[in-house]
Amino acid sequence: MDGETYVYASKFFGKHQGSPLAYERFCQPHANVDYIKRESFTYLDFFKGYLLPNLPCVFSSSFTKSWGSRKYWVTQDGKPNFDHLLGNFGDAIVPVANCNIQEYNSNPKEQIPLRNYISYWKEYIQGNYSSPKGCLYLKDWHLYRTFPDHHVYTTPVYFSSDWLNEYWDELQMDDYRFVYMGPKGSWTPFHADVFRSYSWSVNICGRKRWLLFPPGQEESLLDYHGNLPYDVTASALLDIDVYPKYSSCCPPIEIIQEAGEMLFVPSGWHHQVYNLDDTISINHNWMNGCNVTTMWHFLQSELNAVQQEIDEWKDTMEDWHQHCQVIMKSCTGIDYKEFYNFLKVIAEKRISLLEKDPETKPLESICSDNPGLGPYHAVFDLSRISDVLASLISNPDFQKLEIDELSPSPKDLSSHLKEIINASSLWLCFCVLELRKSSRNII
Repeated sequence: MDGETYVYASKFFGKHQGSPLAYERFCQPHANVDYIKRESFTYLDFFKGYLLPNLPCVFSSSFTKSWGSRKYWVTQDGKPNFDHLLGNFGDAIVPVANCNIQEYNSNPKEQIPLRNYISYWKEYIQGNYSSPKGCLYLKDWHLYRTFPDHHVYTTPVYFSSDWLNEYWDELQMDDYRFVYMGPKGSWTPFHADVFRSYSWSVNICGRKRWLLFPPGQEESLLDYHGNLPYDVTASALLDIDVYPKYSSCCPPIEIIQEAGEMLFVPSGWHHQVYNLDDTISINHNWMNGCNVTTMWHFLQSELNAVQQEIDEWKDTMEDWHQHCQVIMKSCTGIDYKEFYNFLKVIAEKRISLLEKDPETKPLESICSDNPGLGPYHAVFDLSRISDVLASLISNPDFQKLEIDELSPSPKDLSSHLKEIINASSLWLCFCVLELRKSSRNII
């Protein structure tokens, strides 16, 4: 991130972020998303054009042509290379969902060896894509975590500011990097991604059909109980008594994602996905300073839903507020105190970068338009954390928790962040001025 982009991004927040007007063009019939072909497309192009305004786009297959998985996981006729997968990962235990069975708004999963799943997949193809076992879909396989030494792919620079996986890598407990494999006809029901994170998805082979809805449109898809549909294409949605607002919903944006192509799904965009061929894909859920506020709003909404659900026991249940946090974490994977720890870990890593750079790198390399995480990006991240942290500290539900055990205290961290941001902003301004002087002298 350069100085100009830092100023642009700082002004962006508080003005029109997430405004319905930003999504207006996607509510027109036959709306399309931008297709990125040129390899000169920079991180800053993506940051300004898609990440900040929260808009989807598709990258051509040229961006992933060098990946090991695209070379070795696919046969010459574009099909999954079962022999290679068996030889390298056959004994791995993988999660497999049954697309034919609805369990709430998802599908039940079981853990089986990959070699068993591939055996099923071959039989499914030979059976004309039918089996008494149903349509099974390998989903959410943490291959990156299990086989870190296999050079399957490289995270594209556009998605490199990834707080979610940075945090879990620091804890060495989990990650949100996944492999999906499924036969033609396998699919994923209607949903929005975990924590309302971003996601990116690359088809190693095969094709997917995506149905996307801009944020806010999901409100028109709620039934009279306030629940979202399992299948957004079901004829039941036409029943006005069950789905009273469906007629006001805009049509979905339909994307056919070809082999090798990379799709960016913005934060809070609900979607439903079908495999049109035998398909393998690599997916990440990720987030950063551009959508951390969205995550915070999502957590507040989730806690509010839990509180309403068990409100009748509020006066009789000891530590009711803590019980609400436990329930929320069991449903979403995180509670308010862990969210604070998440902010703290990312903040500490950005502070470390700022403290290290001036001492170890020449001025020109620090202040240059670096596509990766540089000082401007670090200060931007800290400013976003500072804003969300201030909101967390003032939140009544957070104040009711045992926050004295948090170290450093949220207020101390908040004060330290403000000091760092102010000092770094002044230093970066000086940095730009010095570079301008240097360039004039060279001329």
